[in-house]
Amino acid sequence: MTSYDEWTAAQDSTTVAVDDHDLEVAYRDEGGGDPVVFLHGIPTNSYLFRHQFDAVAAERRAIAPDMVGYGNSAMHDGFDRSIRAQEEAVRGLIDDLGLGTVDFVGHDLGGGVGLRLAARSPDAVDRLVLSNSVAYDSWPIQIVTDLGLPESARENSVEDVQGMLDGLFRDTLYGDPDDAFVEAMKAPWASEEGVTSLVRDASGTNTSHTTEVDPADVTADTLLLWGIEDEFQPVRWAERLEDDIGSCELVRLEEANHWVPEDRGEAFREHLTDFLLGGG
Repeated sequence: MTSYDEWTAAQDSTTVAVDDHDLEVAYRDEGGGDPVVFLHGIPTNSYLFRHQFDAVAAERRAIAPDMVGYGNSAMHDGFDRSIRAQEEAVRGLIDDLGLGTVDFVGHDLGGGVGLRLAARSPDAVDRLVLSNSVAYDSWPIQIVTDLGLPESARENSVEDVQGMLDGLFRDTLYGDPDDAFVEAMKAPWASEEGVTSLVRDASGTNTSHTTEVDPADVTADTLLLWGIEDEFQPVRWAERLEDDIGSCELVRLEEANHWVPEDRGEAFREHLTDFLLGGG
């Protein structure tokens, strides 16, 4: 299994423009063929997809960026981290790498970005996979809303935030957490700049950016991989998406909370590769 240090050492980087800000994006880019983009949510990074990335890269070109304000991408203060801005950053990365039409795999906020991209630009996304994704007015959750208050950056130390994140993941991962995974999710936030960036990320969770798009506009073949024990994005939101998206299948994954690519890594990989590589 690839360690977090090995994962980050294999990252490339480029610069994209978001609202006239030039922002560095770190990303993994492996394999060849038709491209598949993986996008994580809050407060994770691209290592979330460690169980799936290599399997897809063995058959296709796999690209997994850290969203701006996350992971090893730009973290300095002074730019928008909302999913509207993340969509712009992803579009910039797709253009920079010359990817054209992509298949898109998104979890949490990354799913919200994919939903916007597929609804607003149907030619941009061929197949769409959403996992415990934000949609409609299902978000933000209280813990993220509280974290996004400006005083959170001023009043919480690095140690405070590391402790909060440690508790969050250990309390909400299904079963016994993998220590390496928990530490990898915490690592980007282990500095004062990281704390401020995480607070700004949380403050950018704008419900308007999902309510302004209509999932019925999505023409991509869509797979919903949903952990049914999720307390943050319950399965009823997936059921609504299944009703609204024309070509859509919902797969309910038992023994999975919110962090489905980690909770059910093997099952997630099997469903994903069958959908992307096996003809759907």
